[in-house]
Amino acid sequence: MTTITERLAQARTYAAQCLQDEAQALTELIGQLDENFDRAVEMIFHCRGKVIVTGVGKSGNVGAKIAATLSSTGTPSFFINPLDVYHGDLGVMTADDVVLALSNSGQTDELLRFIPIVLHMHVPIIAMTGNPTSLLAKYADAHILVKVAKEACPLNLAPTSSTTAALAMGDALAVALMRVRDFKPRDFAQFHPGGELGKRLLTTASDVMKTDDLPIIPQDMHLGEAIIHVSKGKLGLGVSLTDGRVAGLITDGDIRRAMERWQSEFFDKTVSDIMTTHPKCVSPDTKVTEIQRIMNRHKVHTVLVVDQQGHLLGIVDHYRCMI
Repeated sequence: MTTITERLAQARTYAAQCLQDEAQALTELIGQLDENFDRAVEMIFHCRGKVIVTGVGKSGNVGAKIAATLSSTGTPSFFINPLDVYHGDLGVMTADDVVLALSNSGQTDELLRFIPIVLHMHVPIIAMTGNPTSLLAKYADAHILVKVAKEACPLNLAPTSSTTAALAMGDALAVALMRVRDFKPRDFAQFHPGGELGKRLLTTASDVMKTDDLPIIPQDMHLGEAIIHVSKGKLGLGVSLTDGRVAGLITDGDIRRAMERWQSEFFDKTVSDIMTTHPKCVSPDTKVTEIQRIMNRHKVHTVLVVDQQGHLLGIVDHYRCMI
């Protein structure tokens, strides 16, 4: 018999064994993928309504997460506790929906009492269980097998490997549907408008561009004076306009190179001698992610925001893209 002190000293070993057991359980799921998984993906892909995920206890907790993952990746889904069906929640279900029912044993009483109602409404059922001969598997249109050899629990009682496996299979289902739908980052952003990714993917040039105190310099300004204006602008550049339209751009790098090239003649040169006449410009509705790609591709740290006629509206630099 080991002491508490000895067992505490082995805590990290116990944790490593748990992770190893659960990792093994996940690896073994690969061999359980079959035509039923394909059928489930097809059923959800062609579903004209919602995916209603249901389960009891730990399976219910996993089901709620699967529903959230499906919803955020293009599949309208939500979780229903089968115990709540008898108190009004049944009204949300229609014949256009698909039910995804989770139960490790496939014999959960509360869930099985819900199934006849689903069958009566002619709603197709996808079951996710660890028992292919269970009643839930029998009545399902597609049965996804999620069987584990043993729980990570040392008593082989607490749902550990089985819940991890079900969670991972739900992720596999969501990812497969994303691939079938050709789900893009911009699609993800529409479902996560408040998240960091959504913010980056939906933010446009007009949202972040600098519009006040822009460093505007005339083409005939001598470079000695232009240095002062570029410095005051704090963007490392100056923009020349003709009738409000962008005519050219100079950067502090252009000025340094001009100094090295012309030396004593430098102060005789004007902005027009060194300006780039076709600077990188974007429209106000250009996404920040696209602006970042332009900057990386062309190795520039600033783009000009212009309207359809080429009038300068604002400036976006690298730091303004770091939202």
